[in-house]
Amino acid sequence: MTSTSPDLRPAGEQRDIELAIGGMTCASCAMRIERKLNKLDGVTATVNYATEKAKVVFPVGLDPATLVSQVEAAGYSATVPQPESTERKETDAEEDDPTRPLRQRLIGSLVLSVPVIALAMVPALQFTYWQWISLTLAAPVIVWAAWPFHKAAWTNLRHGAATMDTLISMGTLAAFAWSLYALLFGSAGTPGMTHPFELTIERIGGDGNIYLEVAAGVTTFILAGRYFEARSKRRAGAALRTLLELGAKEVAVLRGDREERIPVERLVVGDRFVVRPGEKIATDGVIEEGSSAVDASMLTGESVPVEVGPGDPVVGATVNSGGRLVVRATRVGSDTQLSQMAKLVEEAQTGKAAVQRLADRISGVFVPIVIALAVGTLAFWLGAGGTASAAFTAAVAVLIIACPCALGLATPTALLVGTGRGAQLGILIKGPEVLESTRRVDTIVLDKTGTVTTGKMALIDVHTADGVEPGEVLRLAGALENASEHPIAQAVANGARDRVGDLPSVEGFTNIEGLGVQGIVDGKAVLVGRTSLLEDWSQHLPPTLAQAKAMAEQQGRTAVAVGWDGQARAVLIVADTVKSTSAEAIRQLRELGLTPVLLTGDNASVAKAVAAEVGIEQVIAEVLPQDKVEVVKGLQAEGKVVAMVGDGVNDAAALAQADLGLAMGTGTDVAIEASDLTLVRGDLRVAADAIRLSRRTLRTIRGNLFWAFAYNVAALPLAAAGLLNPMIAGATMAFSSVFVVSNSLRLRGFRSAITAG
Repeated sequence: MTSTSPDLRPAGEQRDIELAIGGMTCASCAMRIERKLNKLDGVTATVNYATEKAKVVFPVGLDPATLVSQVEAAGYSATVPQPESTERKETDAEEDDPTRPLRQRLIGSLVLSVPVIALAMVPALQFTYWQWISLTLAAPVIVWAAWPFHKAAWTNLRHGAATMDTLISMGTLAAFAWSLYALLFGSAGTPGMTHPFELTIERIGGDGNIYLEVAAGVTTFILAGRYFEARSKRRAGAALRTLLELGAKEVAVLRGDREERIPVERLVVGDRFVVRPGEKIATDGVIEEGSSAVDASMLTGESVPVEVGPGDPVVGATVNSGGRLVVRATRVGSDTQLSQMAKLVEEAQTGKAAVQRLADRISGVFVPIVIALAVGTLAFWLGAGGTASAAFTAAVAVLIIACPCALGLATPTALLVGTGRGAQLGILIKGPEVLESTRRVDTIVLDKTGTVTTGKMALIDVHTADGVEPGEVLRLAGALENASEHPIAQAVANGARDRVGDLPSVEGFTNIEGLGVQGIVDGKAVLVGRTSLLEDWSQHLPPTLAQAKAMAEQQGRTAVAVGWDGQARAVLIVADTVKSTSAEAIRQLRELGLTPVLLTGDNASVAKAVAAEVGIEQVIAEVLPQDKVEVVKGLQAEGKVVAMVGDGVNDAAALAQADLGLAMGTGTDVAIEASDLTLVRGDLRVAADAIRLSRRTLRTIRGNLFWAFAYNVAALPLAAAGLLNPMIAGATMAFSSVFVVSNSLRLRGFRSAITAG
């Protein structure tokens, strides 16, 4: 749910703050806090249930403590997050795991509930005094394991609200309280009491029956759903941490004539630092000495390494592929491009609050009605002259038949089966919020590098002068390039090795920065690199090779000239190649009703050539990371529901902004964390499978919710009329749960549309 509310700030200076919110149990909690904060004059708040944060814009004169107090007045906690060091995050990651208490409650509840349910449902297991053993086992489940539900219900009650937690708490406590009454004051506690599993409709007193298995079973099922939900929520904030961790940790700063290694946090603007080949550039700056090729693909999407020299700007976190550089820092800390991208991701995620679950929306109306019906049933039977036992039995039956076991299972079981099947097919679905977006998506924006293409430079063609054998060219050029660490050189070397086998050794190898390499191979003086390098040695390309070079560059490819013994002999074409499966993937996406758009930071000629090859008509090229976000926003402003597929850091903010983000699992962790769906196999055809699976999982969840709700509607009048005892209510609830689970298990039969081979 992307917030698009207009800016209603009053005239005057504003500031913003981010609060960490505690105590939220559902999306309605986030909405309640949001409404409470927005009641303050001049305050505009957006509360994100998934990340448990509130972004608040407020007048400068307002004390932030007032905001915290306002949240606490709503029944929740709020704190201003303090910056933490990387070391603390790494060492305390396990200690700060918020899912651990929930996991402990789930395991404890499961261990204790299984024997309680077995004893109640299987008369053969009901030994003398079995009911007291059940009470002993069930009590910790209902009191300790279900404590989060009771606590949330009490908080909601204090603020005049009712949610799923209210119904869970009331249903389990009512079943437990009645069981306790039947054991202590009724006939259920007598030695040798049996609990036959009978489905009869009749008016009964009920003081001979216990419903501990209902209370324990409901608690366990609902805890399981909450635990898996909490696990997916915990990952919501990981994108920012991963993004910031991409940067260098240490840097070699020049102090006079010597180098001193310091943490990158201590860098200040104006510091001169050294970047050796293979190292990450510590921060944004300008090159003062040296020249090299910088691999910026993770940040810019540009597949070809950029040649840089003195006076050229460089960006932190990019990789120095070639020579030694001396860089002067121009931006540090939060001013760097990497930090600005992290801010983009954060803003996009904050604006995309979790979709309020359908079950919560139902319970918002359903819960108060059920409670009123249970109280009304009790009052009616007492007023009509019925016994207190019969009146309480009917009221408890109403609460138990309405207890949302199937409603609680509807989403997590379908999600677990769907995500499990997805994992087998190389698809990771992060949570139920994702599924709603897949149903509505009509436009899919595709990053080029690493998504439609392989993202790696490869040798794709060899053009030779008359009388020159391609094999000879590859042997000599490949051997020379093999001695270089430049990405294009490695592409040539790998391509040559694949085609001609082992490469000869090189003598007198020299790297001429920014131009190419030279050396002696098999007694021949070989030059490989730019045409200007060969021209310096009076080796000019013949017309056929010049034409091949011009045509390749027109298509956005890289042309590498090769010459030896005084003559230009060949031109090697290197490019980022299109994946063999991309064209089929585009066809499948169109069949799902999606319009593909190619979006890339690469140049227009490359993008158009790739688009034409795979069948994409709309191309947007030469865009910066922040421009990608604006493109997605622009499409959304046109009324389109946008999916985004990408794999690089430069895609992370756009993935978070899109209605549905799909990350290639072969890409960076940042893109994966910022996305909604991850395609582990790196095959774009899996994107079509992911959308089909997500849509089918959503249909299953909706079907589960319908039947779970329908059985409540059908059975509630029977319970209120006193014709449905709590035992049948519990059995009916169990049947609905079995139906929901069985319906969810059908997702295991989902098949990929990818053809074998």
